[in-house]
Amino acid sequence: MTLSTTFARLTAHKPLLEPGHVWLAGSGPGDPSLLTLEVLSALTQADALVHDALVSQEIIAVAEQAEKFYVGKRGGRLSIPQSEINTLLVKLAREGRKVVRLKGGHPYVFGRGGEETLALTENGIPYRVLPGVTSAFGGLTSAGIPATMRGINGAIILATGFAAVSDDRPDWQALARTGQPIVIYMGLTHMEETVADLLAGGLASDTPAALIENATHPEERTVVATLGTLVEAAAREAVVSPALIVVGGIVAMRERLAGKP
Repeated sequence: MTLSTTFARLTAHKPLLEPGHVWLAGSGPGDPSLLTLEVLSALTQADALVHDALVSQEIIAVAEQAEKFYVGKRGGRLSIPQSEINTLLVKLAREGRKVVRLKGGHPYVFGRGGEETLALTENGIPYRVLPGVTSAFGGLTSAGIPATMRGINGAIILATGFAAVSDDRPDWQALARTGQPIVIYMGLTHMEETVADLLAGGLASDTPAALIENATHPEERTVVATLGTLVEAAAREAVVSPALIVVGGIVAMRERLAGKP
């Protein structure tokens, strides 16, 4: 059985993307092979693709028949306000377009998917949300770090490190006191303050930590450090966004699982 035949069989009963509808789809952490069949199907049906900066060109190219609208947001750079993205989605739907809003990772995990679906609901636009592999779990796996390990953690915390001071800023000291591993999205800009808060919350300076840059992409690299040396390691290795920050005992399993003493 060919791949195209298998794909057709597995997607035969998937819903059709209708004119005037918007589907919010997660493209996963970057590697095209991690796309779900549902998202692949959506990409082949769209005639308007609204996509983020972190979606790879290989994935965008799947929707070859669609008009492309770039609305990427990158930390520290000028970007399109969320209100304008919401307006664009409503406008395209009202024009009768078959719209796919493609995001990195999962639309509902630090992807502002909730804001966009709320705008669609308020304007009477039908929508669906298609999940994607979360960047945190896809990135951890690609870097060889287990998200959970019996005897190490009974929970894992996903947090955003982008906001230095805002209503959404996590209480890092409270999170530190849980003793559970923390995966931080968009954390490079304010990493120094975040690390200081985690240390103040009681995490030891020798707590294992890592930075995963360009997770699941060919240029992926992992920088291993400790919480106390994390800021120095990031500067020394010139780590750049997109990068995940991982703090906790699960990081120490990386070498053991790779068979290193």
